[in-house]
Amino acid sequence: MVRRKAASSQQAYNSADGSAEGLNCCVQLTKQPDKGAVVDVFVVQICGSIRAPSDTYRAVVRVLITDVTDGMSAVRSVHSRVEQWQMRDSPAFCYETDLGKIPNTAIILSDWMIVARLRLDWLTFPRKGKRNLQFTTSILSGQSGEELARGAYTIAYENSEFGYIDLQENIEQARTLTVALAFAVSAADNKLYNCEVELIKNWARGNIDFSKASNRAERKLEKALNKTVGFFRDGNQIDVCRICKEIVEMVPIAVRYDILDLCLHVAQANGVATAEELCLLKDLASWLEVGMDRFREMVGKILPVSMHQVKDLEFVLGVNPDMGKNETLQRLSKEYRKWNARVTNSDPQIRKQADNMLDFIAKARSECVA
Repeated sequence: MVRRKAASSQQAYNSADGSAEGLNCCVQLTKQPDKGAVVDVFVVQICGSIRAPSDTYRAVVRVLITDVTDGMSAVRSVHSRVEQWQMRDSPAFCYETDLGKIPNTAIILSDWMIVARLRLDWLTFPRKGKRNLQFTTSILSGQSGEELARGAYTIAYENSEFGYIDLQENIEQARTLTVALAFAVSAADNKLYNCEVELIKNWARGNIDFSKASNRAERKLEKALNKTVGFFRDGNQIDVCRICKEIVEMVPIAVRYDILDLCLHVAQANGVATAEELCLLKDLASWLEVGMDRFREMVGKILPVSMHQVKDLEFVLGVNPDMGKNETLQRLSKEYRKWNARVTNSDPQIRKQADNMLDFIAKARSECVA
């Protein structure tokens, strides 16, 4: 099967509105076995007439998918999760493969012929919910790319996942909530240091695309940030657990890592991570459903143990009170091996952090043995 890149997304969409006719298209959503599993597949079929410039003319079949739920005046592309089936310089889906040689200048397909089996997990739709998907199937010249025939078919589909537009909107909303969480970490010890406030403000400014925003929008952001600072300085609190659960429902894990990254840097900003900040950070990792091993790895890079006001065995080393003596020693041995491998690192900061961690592990081991 030969893959050819479309010239561009605009050219592809224009060809779908051209004058080539004579081809009928049909699409069905079905299931098919694949490497021991069963996957959902859109089966694309064609029938009708195809006219070629000459006998034994090599042809290519192309399938484009667009979302026409909101009408032809608001067509959205369906994106491909597989780079092979993306248009040039665009994530829009474009499937192309050789059809073979057309034997005569005019051929009529009286029976339906399957030309593509498109896996559902290759595709990302614009929105969640009920969608109308238009499949445009074209027969192209294998030499020039000229369109010889075209047919279109629209099928209804219930999309259970967030679409790429939904996800972008959710990320924007999650960024607003992230600012609130970061200020909650800063205010956990009932203090709001200027260095922490400026760090959060700079993060907020950097996560808004001011290339499209007006001066009024920038002023609105600054006003909102200052209002938030005043809210926390007055001793007010937010429901951090509820906000985290809302974020979990909206965005993927990678975005939640970014949220924790900011919150850890807030705790790091003034050089001391208080017991209250550490406690809230641990809760954030749990509520954002970030694995604790990954969280401790992030802590090790951003918030070295030398900054911890209280050195918590569970927070730093993953040792909890429910562990027996042998399990605790095994965990400490694992952490020892990890940090001992870093004492010869070329980065002096990493060497210093490794030495601090090895001292901490040695004390923890002595207490466990005692």
